[in-house]
Order: sequence, then structure tokens, then C-alpha cells
Amino acid sequence: MLPASVIEELRRIVGRESVIDSANDLHIFERDASIEGALPDAVVLAATTAQVSAVIKVAAKHHIPVVPRGAGTGLSGGAVTIRGGIALQVTRMRRIIEIDTVAQTALVEPGVVNQELSLAAASHGLFYAPDPSSQKACTIGGNAAENSGGPHCLYYGVTTNHVLGMEVVLADGSVHWVSGDSPDRIGLDLCGVLVGSEGTLCAITKIKVRLLRIPPSVATLLAAFPTIETASHAVSAIIARGIVPAALEMMDRVTVGAVEAHYRAGYPTDAGAVLLVEVDGIAESTRELMSAVREVLAENEGYAMREAQTPAERDLLWAGRKGAIGALGRIKPNYYLHDGVVPRSRLPQVLSAVGEIGEHYKLPVANVFHAGDGNLHPNILFDLRDRDVLPQVEGAGEEMLRAVVELGGALSGEHGIGLEKSAFMPWVFTPDDLDAMQRVKRALDVDGLLNPGKIFPDPSRKHVHLAGRTGLAVEAKWW
Repeated sequence: MLPASVIEELRRIVGRESVIDSANDLHIFERDASIEGALPDAVVLAATTAQVSAVIKVAAKHHIPVVPRGAGTGLSGGAVTIRGGIALQVTRMRRIIEIDTVAQTALVEPGVVNQELSLAAASHGLFYAPDPSSQKACTIGGNAAENSGGPHCLYYGVTTNHVLGMEVVLADGSVHWVSGDSPDRIGLDLCGVLVGSEGTLCAITKIKVRLLRIPPSVATLLAAFPTIETASHAVSAIIARGIVPAALEMMDRVTVGAVEAHYRAGYPTDAGAVLLVEVDGIAESTRELMSAVREVLAENEGYAMREAQTPAERDLLWAGRKGAIGALGRIKPNYYLHDGVVPRSRLPQVLSAVGEIGEHYKLPVANVFHAGDGNLHPNILFDLRDRDVLPQVEGAGEEMLRAVVELGGALSGEHGIGLEKSAFMPWVFTPDDLDAMQRVKRALDVDGLLNPGKIFPDPSRKHVHLAGRTGLAVEAKWW
């Protein structure tokens, strides 16, 4: 609990109703979309950069931790106040300040919802490319903090490839603009350092992003495969043929069954796996690319290929993919999810390992992931009410992530390290690597008050904790 005098300081900055310190109300902000939970001492609802700056200055003066928070859709515990302090909520900062149709850029506040930006840009024939599955809820500020991905990032790139500059508030409360309009930045790329820093280096208050022209033609194809291995080989074959689709997504039989039961999108439930492939560009190009894709898929045992004939049919296919993880709640009420990444050529090996691990621990595993860039999403399904299953879930999750690393992969493709994978950072990085990262942290946040306890291993948090809610598919996370 913060001293009453500090609460009053905060209320003078943002207004009495914009500071929450009631124990019951604080529970609303104790977690993000992960399972990690910890109550903040107070929640401050900031509406301007000046307010964010002033709040952080108060926190610095009293040595209080600050955790910037967006929509709370993060999947690695990044917005959880594990050391108490202030949850600095910025979702009231949701103005689209400018859309420059000539430069094809947008200047937005951090609370702008991802999909709202593309909808606003669409009237100008533009769109914002990064499209996480949570894009109807997640915010641009949170996307920048986590360097979020999405199905279409195979071709278009992740968030950092679309952020041109940001206004940020550092740990001392000072306000700075980093980088500029050019993607070819000269000198130290501070924007590149801060995008993906998970709130540990700054609070983001404005973001300038690149917009793209809406392609004149889009083709979306669903294809079935007898096994997840044959589908994996097809993915590698497409890329080897020199084709880089706008999106290349995979779902296994377990996921397809859950999705089809909920969305009735026409997914073939007899398939071992399905691929959702999308190409875009001018009409002639998309026809040629899709024809080449069909040829490669057929050569790799693809069947029951179905191309969307209308925008509504395309939207339904994508609704099934983007709602897939939620649909898994029809099978089990809880799930534990990793987002490790492997080279595309290693997909068959790592998926085989994931299957063997699930069988060894007698746990159902549903795979739905960005196959084109090797970004896995194995969902270990379980029922938290069975407390005896937790050791199996914990062991399976660690072994899957270890398999990813041993095959030359990385710990996270888009969800961030946060609390979930911090203990595993030494698997990938040497002590010198971690020290270099921590020196950057200390240079920008001397007292370690911005989102403390995230990313780096913490010897005091070696245990594993799995907790959850029933009735919805939710994630269980590593501490």
C-alpha cells in the first residue's frame, strides 16, 4: 500500500477519480492475459504525456516501481506488478493524432487499438500491417513494447519494422522523441532498442508508424494434409520455391476440431493438419503465386484445397484461425502456451518432439502457429481443478521449450520474455550477453523502477506456479 501522501500527489496529477487504490478494484488489474497475478498498490489512469511524466517523477522521488500497462492482452506476464507499485494505465491515451496519406504514416497514442488504426486508415486506402490475433483488443503501445507479430508478419515484418519513431518517458520522468521518419536511421537506433523492451526501459506515449497501401488483390487458400509432418514439409517447400506468402499458418487436428465446432468455417476435421495460405499484390501476381502454391502443396500431399471466393468467406477462414486458441476451451478449461521459434527447416523435428513430449506426459497438445516463420504455439491442454496434473504440465512445457532451443531456436517470437521465460534466458544467452543487456537497463533506469523483475533471471523466483480460472481457455505461466 502506498502512503496516503503519495496517493494524494498522484490524484493532484490525474484527478481524484483516476487513481484507484481500493483493494477490491485493484483485483481488476492484477494480471494480463497470462496467469501470473499480483496486485498493484495503485492504478493511475493517465490521459496525457504530461501526466505520464509527472506520475513517473513522483514514483522516482519515492522509489516506487512503475509498470506501464495497455489493454492487458499480453501473454508473458509483462504487465503484472510482481513487486507492487503503480500500474500506469495508458488506455485513455487513444487518439489517432494524424494520418499522413502522402508520407503513409500515422501518429497515434499508445492506447489506440490495433484494428482501429487499420479501420481508420482504410478510408485512405491504407492499412497497418502487424496483426496479432488479439488485434481487436490489443493496443499499439503494447504491440511496440512487446514487438508483437501476427499472421501477416511473415511477409510484412513485425512491429519494429513499422515503427518510425516514438515519444517516450524515461525512468526519471523526462520526455524524449527517439528516431524519426526514415527507416534507414543514422547513428544509434534508440527506437530499435526501446521497441520490444517490454516496459523495462520507458513508457511509450506516442508512436509514429508506417502505413501500407491496401493490396488490390488478395487470395486466401485452405489446404488439408494427412499429418502435421507433411504440412511442415509443405511449408519448407513453399519457401524453398522462392515464394514468400503474406501469411502461412498451420493448425493441427485437435485445433481444427475445436475451431470447426465453434466457427463452422468449413475446416476439414479429418485432416491431420491444415495450412492457411494468403498471397496479395496485383491480380496477375496473386493468380500466379496461388497457382504456384497449389502446385507445391499438391506435391507435398496437400488435398481438399479451397480458395475463398468472397471477402466474407476469407473473413470466416481468418476468424477461425484468429479465434483458434479461445476455441480450445471447448476441450479443456486451461492451457499453457509457449511461443518459441525454430528455423523453418526444423519444423518437422520440433513438432515431432512436441508430440512425443505430450504423449510422454499423457497430455493433449494443440498446435496452432505461424508456420511460415517457424513461430510455434503448442498449447498444453489441462484442467486446473486436477491439481495432480500440474507437475506434468510444468515438465512438458519446459521440455518443449528446451527442444526449441536445442534445434537452434529462440525463446520467444512475439509474446515477449516477461515473467514466463526469464528463468530460461541463460539457455540462449551467455553471462556476458545478459550483462550487456542489463547495462542498457541500468543506463536508462538507474534504480530499476520500470517494470522490475521482468526479462532477466531472478534467483528469488525459481519455482513454477500454475494457476487459472475455469470456464475459459487461459494460460499457465512459469515464474
